[in-house]
Amino acid sequence: MENHKQDAPQNGALVRSFGLKMAIIIVMSAIIGSGVFKKVAPMAEVLHKPWLVILAWVLSGVIILFGVFSIAELGTMFPRSGGPFAWLEEVYGKLVSFLYGWSCFTVIQTAAISSVAFVFAGALASFVPLPHLPAQMEAISIMGLTPFSNFGGKLVASLLIIILTIVNIRGTKKGGHVSLVFTFLITLAILIIVCLAFGSSVGSMGTLERVSELMPPEGFSFLTFITAMFIAMRHAFWGYEGWVALGFIGEELHAPKKNLPRAMIIGIVLIILLYALLNTAYLYVMPIDEMLAAVNVNENTIAAVVVVDKLVGSIGVYIVSGMILISTFGCTNATILLSSRIYYAMAGNGLFFKSVAKCHPTRNTPANSLVFQCVWGVILVFSGSFDMLTDLLIIAAFVFYGLIVLGVVILRIRKPEIPRPYKTWGYPMVPWVFLVFCGTLLVVSLIESPVKSLIGFCLIFSGLPFYYYWTKKGKQSQLS
Repeated sequence: MENHKQDAPQNGALVRSFGLKMAIIIVMSAIIGSGVFKKVAPMAEVLHKPWLVILAWVLSGVIILFGVFSIAELGTMFPRSGGPFAWLEEVYGKLVSFLYGWSCFTVIQTAAISSVAFVFAGALASFVPLPHLPAQMEAISIMGLTPFSNFGGKLVASLLIIILTIVNIRGTKKGGHVSLVFTFLITLAILIIVCLAFGSSVGSMGTLERVSELMPPEGFSFLTFITAMFIAMRHAFWGYEGWVALGFIGEELHAPKKNLPRAMIIGIVLIILLYALLNTAYLYVMPIDEMLAAVNVNENTIAAVVVVDKLVGSIGVYIVSGMILISTFGCTNATILLSSRIYYAMAGNGLFFKSVAKCHPTRNTPANSLVFQCVWGVILVFSGSFDMLTDLLIIAAFVFYGLIVLGVVILRIRKPEIPRPYKTWGYPMVPWVFLVFCGTLLVVSLIESPVKSLIGFCLIFSGLPFYYYWTKKGKQSQLS
């Protein structure tokens, strides 16, 4: 923990609570969730070669790193609470900025909180049986949703969101301390599994080099290779989701113009290394075909569980379930802490419910924003539509990720005179590589999943009536 002299707080305002080390911890805790434990199997199923799976994880991390190099420039130019919300307003105006913030509230950030909390509940079920309602109640359907199915899991997920919301209302540093402890624990757990894998006689280099029997005899053509790699990278991106989150608390960082880019870059690089090591360990211990056979027995089976089970025996399920508990707890906490700053910033601009702009009078936290976020997050938990929401949030998120990075290019042309404490490394190639990837992802999503894509766009634009209402209300208050 860094020893910074905290800026003198003003009651009812945010304060600069985080230094460089804590900022790195927040980046890592916002990203490391369940993806690194679950996604190796579907990636292996399309790539067939262990080294290609590892390459897909690294390439995905590099694409994210290119995005970080780009948005760090905006973060140092405009180090304000809400991050991307403020940056988009500077580039495109209030409407695009609002639609981003609205999308975060309706699906991107709150759905991430809800789905990760639900994975936490699923991992807890490995240790403690969760309660169920009578079958007739669990089968009740309301407009196609089943709010009472898996009631115990939804109850645990909701309680986790409520408890962590209270922790973050009580103090930003308290929320940061939770992230520190759980990020340390999950990093330690990953490194222990890596050491066990490479120190065990169970794994071998031969296993790491073994190609799946599903591999076409003629191998990949250029087009099929690019397609397979792209599909695998889309799976990997769920493991990196949350990478933009540090920008939400620029107003609460010590020396943000220096610490924001450093923390984002260091945090992403460390996660790329951890992900590459852990997935290499999986494929060093278990051949692809054996892993897929075990995972395909049950759709709820987690690849990491079957690998660690082979490595250390039946205790493996408890080891991995414990790791998922740790990582999802920390990820839920960090996402709650960071996301609430978006709605706080929106309300301050008159583009959200007015009360959300108020901080706690003595704790100096965006308490009302945290409460609103908590309520909607719990509603999403009981909606029972987690798979749909996670797909939608990726589609919606990459629309805005592309717009944010394009904003770096636009401001370089439109406002070259603005001071840039940090300039995008590798400009203009780095942002354009990221933009090409975003565009390709959206085109592929429209072709492969047109219904989900259209729903995603509808959720984005569902905020338009609210935008025009709040804008009109703001103009009327200025005239009166």
